[in-house]
Amino acid sequence: MDLNLDTLKHEIREYLDSAGFAVFHSSPGALDGFPLVLWDTEGHPDYQMFLEVARKSGIKLILFATREFDSSDLDDLLAQLDDSEVTREEKREYESRLRELRIFAGVTCSLELAFDYNSRLYVYEVEPDWYEEFLSVEDEIVARGTDEDDTRDDEPLGGYFSKN
Repeated sequence: MDLNLDTLKHEIREYLDSAGFAVFHSSPGALDGFPLVLWDTEGHPDYQMFLEVARKSGIKLILFATREFDSSDLDDLLAQLDDSEVTREEKREYESRLRELRIFAGVTCSLELAFDYNSRLYVYEVEPDWYEEFLSVEDEIVARGTDEDDTRDDEPLGGYFSKN
């Protein structure tokens, strides 16, 4: 969904304050590796519905994390593109797609709300369409990158095995 997460971030902060929730400001991505139950933000985008579930479950503490899109993310990806095995035409296409995303530098690209209930984290997460485009380009470039770590021979001990 194509949202202005900067506006939504401020709206959610005000709502959390008025609803009496304690807010723990966490780092974006800090929930990775934990058992998660994701809210269906496509079918039910209203964050208030998510927070109502938390309130009815007796939750008082909400984890809140946002991430701003940094131009260094683009610079790093362009550097990876230089090291990848793509044709000149593909490189120009990727550079063009990434150049279009530069206008979003400094804009909120990810917003997460979460609460713990019975040792599971229930998560409301949204990202705008343009950030999903960035992640898609990133995945494509990484998949096309050179694998410098895979330079060993297929033989045991990297080819240093005597067959005598």
